[in-house]
Amino acid sequence: MKNFIIKEFQLLIIIFLVSIISSCSGVGDDSLPTGSQDVIPSNLVINITVVGQNTANPNGNGSGEINVTASASNTESYKIEFGDGNQVSNTSGNASHTYTQDGTNSYTIKVFATSSTGNSIGDFKSVNVYVNQSGLSLIWSDEFNTDGAPDTSKWGYDIGRGNNGWGNGESQYYTDRSDNVIVEDGFLKITAKKENYQGAEYTSTRLQTLGKFDFKYGVVEVRAKLPEGGGTWPAVWMLGSNFTSVGWPACGEVDIMEHVGNDQNKIHGTLHYPGNSGGNGNGNSTTIANVSSQFHVYKTEWTNESIKFFVDDVEFHSFNNSSNVPFNHNFFFILNVAMGGSFGGSIDSSFSQSTMEIDYIRVYQ
Repeated sequence: MKNFIIKEFQLLIIIFLVSIISSCSGVGDDSLPTGSQDVIPSNLVINITVVGQNTANPNGNGSGEINVTASASNTESYKIEFGDGNQVSNTSGNASHTYTQDGTNSYTIKVFATSSTGNSIGDFKSVNVYVNQSGLSLIWSDEFNTDGAPDTSKWGYDIGRGNNGWGNGESQYYTDRSDNVIVEDGFLKITAKKENYQGAEYTSTRLQTLGKFDFKYGVVEVRAKLPEGGGTWPAVWMLGSNFTSVGWPACGEVDIMEHVGNDQNKIHGTLHYPGNSGGNGNGNSTTIANVSSQFHVYKTEWTNESIKFFVDDVEFHSFNNSSNVPFNHNFFFILNVAMGGSFGGSIDSSFSQSTMEIDYIRVYQ
């Protein structure tokens, strides 16, 4: 009887303690604040403008400045990363930034939106920005962003075989057909092809800006990938606009870039003028890798004091300009791919076709 009473007493104590704990828990639940759940940002929108951006300057005016505007719901603060190691945090989502790396470069802008409870969401956009710290202004360009035939307000054609293969014994017939020239996917494509056409064994295209654009002094940049194959002879060059009246070489010639498939990866920059024409041109060459598989920038800086030639901003030839040579008047552009001739050399019998692709051509002053 004694053991039973003790056990019954212990059971009553346990029941009593459980009821007290349950009662305390109930009081605590009623006292919790309401609305304490996490706040999650949403609907993040990023807008980026490049200062000075327009049709002629698709990557800006050279200042390198951009403006970023970000907005999101349920957001207390923003962090904006500019892709060059710089970033800013604020509550407005608005920021301006200036890039300093010369040339046209691509940057990825990342934006993070954070709520009052510390939850974040993020998104990104890429932008191309042109920076010109030299102070030069873009006066003419073709970015080749409109598919189809080249822009007729900028480019005309030399058609046919020319006198004695354009004076160099070349083997191609120049056409304006889309088989030989087209703007496609942001590139001008000039294709030399092996085919019987108008008495020639090859076809290609020769574009020029005579009567549409010429200039005196400035910086020319051409980003291009070159054709390959024995006998190919691509060129980006200029002739004096007075050549129809004074003839060649009195008009002067500036070969910004020449290449021959029989000497792969060697780039030539040459000047032709009286006393230094044909094989006696004033020039130099440089060897770079992958001219037919990668794009490179071919540049000429032309002033009344000098003419300098570059590949990817590395100078490889310089000429002292003066009043004694014909490089102080207006010049116009020529873009072409020749086959064979005095400089192109023998044509590989297995050649079928190859293309020069140009991303852009720009003139600064």
